[in-house]
Amino acid sequence: MPSVPLPPKESNLFKRILKCYEQKQYKNGLKFCKMILSNPKFAEHGETLAMKGLTLNCLGKKEEAYEFVRKGLRNDVKSHVCWHVYGLLQRSDKKYDEAIKCYRNALKLDKDNLQILRDLSLLQIQMRDLEGYRETRYQLLQLRPTQRASWIGYAIAYHLLKDYDMALKLLEEFRKTQQIPPNKIDYEYSELILYQNQVMREADLFQESLEHIETYEKQICDKLIVEEIKGEMLLKLGRLKEAGEVYRELIERNAENWYYYEGLEKALQPSTLEERLQIYEEVSKRHPRAVSPRRLPLNFVSGEKFRQLMDKFLRVNFSKGCPPLFTTLKSLYYNPEKVSTIQELVTGYEASLKTCDLFSTCENREKEPPTTLLWVRYFLAQHFDKLGQCSLALEYINAAIASTPTLIELFYLKAKIYKHVGNLKEAAKWMDEAQSLDTADRFINSKCAKYMLRANMVKDAEEMCSKFTREGTSAMENLNEMQCMWFQTECAAAYQRLGKYGDALKKCHEVERHFFEITDDQFDFHTYCMRKMTLRAYVDLLRLEDVLRKHAFYFKAARSAIEIYLKLHDNPLTNESKEQEVNSENLSAKELKKMLSKQRRAQKKAKLEEERKHAERERQQKNQKKKRDEEEEEISGPREELVPEKLERVENPLEEAIKFLIPLKNLIGDDIETHLLAFEIYFRKGKFLLMLQSVKRAFAINSNNPWLHECLIKFSKAVSDHSNLPEIVSKVLTQEMQKIFVNKNLENFNEEFLKHNATSIQHQLSGAKMMYFLDKSRQEKAIAVATRLDKNMRDRNVKTLTKVFEALLDGSFGSCHTQCEEYQAACHKLFPFTSAFMPATNEDDSSIASVNHTAINHDLLSNEI
Repeated sequence: MPSVPLPPKESNLFKRILKCYEQKQYKNGLKFCKMILSNPKFAEHGETLAMKGLTLNCLGKKEEAYEFVRKGLRNDVKSHVCWHVYGLLQRSDKKYDEAIKCYRNALKLDKDNLQILRDLSLLQIQMRDLEGYRETRYQLLQLRPTQRASWIGYAIAYHLLKDYDMALKLLEEFRKTQQIPPNKIDYEYSELILYQNQVMREADLFQESLEHIETYEKQICDKLIVEEIKGEMLLKLGRLKEAGEVYRELIERNAENWYYYEGLEKALQPSTLEERLQIYEEVSKRHPRAVSPRRLPLNFVSGEKFRQLMDKFLRVNFSKGCPPLFTTLKSLYYNPEKVSTIQELVTGYEASLKTCDLFSTCENREKEPPTTLLWVRYFLAQHFDKLGQCSLALEYINAAIASTPTLIELFYLKAKIYKHVGNLKEAAKWMDEAQSLDTADRFINSKCAKYMLRANMVKDAEEMCSKFTREGTSAMENLNEMQCMWFQTECAAAYQRLGKYGDALKKCHEVERHFFEITDDQFDFHTYCMRKMTLRAYVDLLRLEDVLRKHAFYFKAARSAIEIYLKLHDNPLTNESKEQEVNSENLSAKELKKMLSKQRRAQKKAKLEEERKHAERERQQKNQKKKRDEEEEEISGPREELVPEKLERVENPLEEAIKFLIPLKNLIGDDIETHLLAFEIYFRKGKFLLMLQSVKRAFAINSNNPWLHECLIKFSKAVSDHSNLPEIVSKVLTQEMQKIFVNKNLENFNEEFLKHNATSIQHQLSGAKMMYFLDKSRQEKAIAVATRLDKNMRDRNVKTLTKVFEALLDGSFGSCHTQCEEYQAACHKLFPFTSAFMPATNEDDSSIASVNHTAINHDLLSNEI
């Protein structure tokens, strides 16, 4: 039943409670709540109980908060305040759908309450309930037609719903109310005009957009965007001569913008190669120091003309000493003819510079400085590294280092070459050498930490990062606080390779939390952007947030997490130490004793480390509590701590994997890996229709993918092995699989796949795996197929061969120790620097351990080969 209305004294106290909440004086607010509730007449006053709960929530006492708010709501279910407070509580707990329901109930009791309407509109745009958002903004516009935010919010609602005509009408009506003199420049008015123009362009109103931008040109602050819009619209309207003039002016302003040259070419429409070159030569004469007009023609010229232009381009940059020269030209390396020309020119320079300090022996001009030869060798090292000729690359970089042993770039490149040949420990060593030459450089410090993580040197990487993290806290925690996701994704991959699945999952979950926080941070901008009129940036933000989990950092973390959960499902960890997974039955008494001793030392070390972390955590919590008590900051309750031991022993790993998979399916459906990871999960769950959906989507993207081939055969075999499927399911599966297999049995399907991809090691490996999977008696034949190293194999590189070596070790072909050693020796001849192929030593780490630590995430080994 409704509460008794408060008399004046208590009513004033209640107003002071609201004021204390707004000003974040929570302890004072609780005192006033106590003063009201201590009166027996008002001990059950619903709105006061609700406000007490809301205040307690701000002090981190979540359970008590819910108890008081629910009690207040039960005592006064007809109070809009109680429902509003309950909605705020749900919102603070990230239960946005529930909060929206509460706000709607509050509005039933007080339909014109501005604060509730504003809070509801924020949640609706946050949850992308655009229809509901439009209705709420309409109510706000009716209640406050003189407020700018009312008009803008309503217009944005229509824009996001792609009702451009209505959005433009509202924006124009609002613009007319702005009393801005034609000769005055006002930033907020300028942003409004540019937003209006953006809506026009999205609605394909090109003529109207051009007229609009020309009309209000003088009142727009950003003169550059005005010219860019003009150029774009003139091109769309076919007014090419005028568009050409605009793009010429833009190039005069910035001669390095490739987009402007593209626009100028479209406007001038050159019919021959000479005319096209003439455009760039004219610009180059006016801007002799500009790089773009000399670089861009290299994309489309060929033959002797390419040689002339490239010769001129290279000489200028080598003389000047331009470290990123190779990066500038790297996009040309898709063309073998151009690569050959570049190699011929630069090797010629190197030979000539060594003998006479000139680019050519037949020249008679001023001699080049010694640094020119240095940059030529630096370029050649990158060139041969790109071509996969790592021995030559190392020769050139070593010669460069011998001449100038203090240049950071040289050591950086040497580390990069070792990374590409698969020797990650050596790569980390040389990157550390580069870092030691300038310890104040954060970029090289970060690179060094990244290389250490790729070599599974997690502690060293953390120590390296600690040089730039806040003192008094561990580097790991500070990097997490700063949302340093490159470190966390690399760290997760390192832990995954080391078999520390709990620590790897912790990093994956931390990355997932960062993305959740970034999504949640939108709340700060829904009101701010309308108040400051940064409308274009606001709409871009909303669109970015919609596809946020498309980001590579999320994909890496999600993929690692899914792979680990699949492994934990296949091989659940026991309650004993993870090291007990080692098969001790095959060890001698001496080896077993040595292993157990090593485990005890590792446990002792881990215990000491855990104690240190615990002490550090306690100290931080005390500091935070003290700070919180002093400042009385608003906080939400403490987040659940991520404990590695709990994470790696979850009850249902597949359900946890699906949580990471759902955003990938929604946003990265064009990546085949998404659907193949989905298949692996559903295969283990025995969900045949979902398995079919996954392979069909993957088949549509790339029907010749080697991983997909394995999935198809496993799927087909699983279907044939299950005779008790429902009739309708069986019928659907038979029909759909008929389209893929076309009446071939699995053996024939696999043989045809091998024959069709005879020059690809990856495809041969997948086909060989399936050959052994279908018929265990064909082990020798399968291994022979997988371990082919013919010269005509197009992907005979470190990355692929490491995959094959790992497959021989992990049991994909059963027990094959002899063949494994033979293959390792053959690969070592091809790639002598790759650590995975180096012969076993007497150290604790055998070659098998080495490959297990380096080969699981193959992308690390040769990103650019």
